[in-house]
This record gives sequence, C-alpha cells and structure tokens, in this order.
Amino acid sequence: MGKNSRFCFSNLSSNLPITCLITFTTIFLLRVLNVIYRTGKPLGKRVSPQWPLSTLIVLGSGGHTAEMINLLLVLRKERFTPRFYIAAATDNMSLQKARVVEDSLADSSETKGLSAEFMQIYRSREVGQSYVTSVWTTLVAIAHALWLMIKIRPQVVLCNGPGTCIPLCVVGIRWSSIFYVESIARVKRLSLSGLLLYKLRIADQFFVQWPQLQRQYPRAHYVGCLM
Repeated sequence: MGKNSRFCFSNLSSNLPITCLITFTTIFLLRVLNVIYRTGKPLGKRVSPQWPLSTLIVLGSGGHTAEMINLLLVLRKERFTPRFYIAAATDNMSLQKARVVEDSLADSSETKGLSAEFMQIYRSREVGQSYVTSVWTTLVAIAHALWLMIKIRPQVVLCNGPGTCIPLCVVGIRWSSIFYVESIARVKRLSLSGLLLYKLRIADQFFVQWPQLQRQYPRAHYVGCLM
C-alpha cells in the first residue's frame, strides 16, 4: 500500500509541471483572445477606394521573400502605404532585400514621400527544435505578434507561406484584411501555413498559382504563376 501511494505521488509530481504549463497556456490564450476582441476595430467599416491602406508584409527565408518581392513590384505602392515589413528574428537577408526595393522606390517621383518600416518577430519554432520547448517559444511569438499588431494596426496583411505569418494573422483577424498567396513551389498540396489559414478561414482572400490546387481547395482563387 505504501509503495503504491509513493508511486502515485511520484507520477503526480512528474506530471505537475506539464499540467501547470497547459493551464498557463490556456489562460494566456484566453487573455490574448480577449485583448484582440476588445482592441479590434469595428467590423464592417468601409474604406474609400482612394484612401491609402497601411500594409503589413510578412517575409520568409529563401523563395518566400523572392516571390513576395515579385508581388510587390506590381503592387500599387501609393495605395498600399505605409508598408511594414516583418521577418523572423534570425532572418536578416529578407529585410535587406526589402530595403533594396524600398530604396529603389524612394528614387521614383511617383512614390516620393511614401514610408516603410522594417522589424523582426520571434519564431514560433526553429528548425529542429523539440515540440516541448516550442510550446514556450510559441507563446512568446504570439505575445510579440500581439504587441506588434496592436502597435501597427495594419489594414492589410500580405503573406505567402512562412510560419512567421501564423501568429500575426491570428492576432490580426479582428481588424485586418488578410491576403495569402501560396508559394509556387506548392503544386499538389498546400503548405502547413496555407492549410491552417484556409481550413480555419483566417485568410480573407486565398490565392494559388496552380489550377489543380484551386480544384482541390475551391475557396482559393487561381491567379497563375507570379514568378
């Protein structure tokens, strides 16, 4: 009897940190959702087609940034301004590429006076990071995303696949119009980020670059290859 009692107590003690972590995570997420609801802009407010729209652009390492840069080159710069570029805290190359684009636009007379800001956000999970420790880093990323989104209050969010966009889109669902363009590398299946935004109906407009993806995900819009 004594051994059984000690065994049960040992199991309870070993599970206590996990239980506390789950409880803390639940309370934290509920608090985040409450803040989002109370600080969000009124829904259904119409914006004049002539007014500029503050735009958050989410960059990702590798091909994600290259595709986003190509998309920005055909964007109406005077319409989507000011622009806020965000990349992961460990991704300096993407922000450098965005600065090059904005510097080239600054020399153009038609975009004179338009502003752009560059910032970084914590990753939810690094490559190879264990799922146990990623619980904490995900919470930190969500908190950081909440702070950034309340500070910026973008009217438009543009993203195309990096995992960094998930906490930003979740937080911004209350007051931002979210446009997601799936990477051209996704021919038969959506990326994990795309699948989450599609299934949870977080993205207001969802675009794919292959017709077979549009047939598989009917709410998506086929726009052809953007590269």
